[in-house]
Amino acid sequence: MMLRFKKIRQILLYVLFLNLAVAFAKIAYGTFSSTLSMTADGYHSLFDGVSNIVGLAGIYIASRPPDKDHPYGHQKYETLASVFIALLLIFVAFEIFQAALGRFFTRDVPDVTAVSFLVMLGTMGINFLVTRYEHRQGVFLQSQVLIADSMHTKSDIYVSLSVIVSLAAIKLGYPLLDPLIALLISFLILRAGFRIIKQSSATLLDMSQLDEDEICDIVMGVEGVLGCHKIRTRGAMGDIRIDMHLLVRPEMPIEEAHLISHSVSKLLKAEYKGVSDVVVHIEPAIPLPQESNSKKTS
Repeated sequence: MMLRFKKIRQILLYVLFLNLAVAFAKIAYGTFSSTLSMTADGYHSLFDGVSNIVGLAGIYIASRPPDKDHPYGHQKYETLASVFIALLLIFVAFEIFQAALGRFFTRDVPDVTAVSFLVMLGTMGINFLVTRYEHRQGVFLQSQVLIADSMHTKSDIYVSLSVIVSLAAIKLGYPLLDPLIALLISFLILRAGFRIIKQSSATLLDMSQLDEDEICDIVMGVEGVLGCHKIRTRGAMGDIRIDMHLLVRPEMPIEEAHLISHSVSKLLKAEYKGVSDVVVHIEPAIPLPQESNSKKTS
């Protein structure tokens, strides 16, 4: 687990450096040429860097081992960091929206040159590589914060593409499209923020993470298991927890029942990547009142 957190921190540091380089390039040239859409995109990239810092802080806390006050560990701090990243995105979206509205009442015409296109194409290429790398590592390491941050960076690609269209429109004599594209950028950023919040809330609110019927079908393949019910799952990517009730023969020795519970736990951890804990409650297979959430019985 500690090696996982160490790798995540290393990836976030790499991405932070690249995001800051991209952001300063866009902001510097966007301000110099008075191109609102490029400057807006630059601040979006700058907040990518801020989100990396938030992610680093979240991972630092999440990597702490369980203690008396946090017996289940600190992994949800990683999810909390993802939510904070989303809130930063939403804040930036409103800032860009206000700036774009203000441009409609001014007559400033941005100065678009070949360098403008080179800056945008170069930074867009970097964002593309960063997004693919970070998302691939996020899936491999089962990290919510890396996947959320890759979604953040992925929105930069579409934003940069929109800016290139805006620059072309200005060059052709349609400067009004610059603030219009900035408005579109703000909505894209807002959408990305709400998507991250939606995904993170599933973890924070302990929503079910795995299909109960599928789990029961797998468990029924273990010799000695006669039925299963009261299956519950919760947690985050890389830290999913399962608890369930198993039915076994009433006369089964406790040692044998205990071995079955171990077999079930080992099987589920092997079947589902990211399952960190399985709690099994053994019950005798005797007639029970019909339960609404029972899955299979003998």
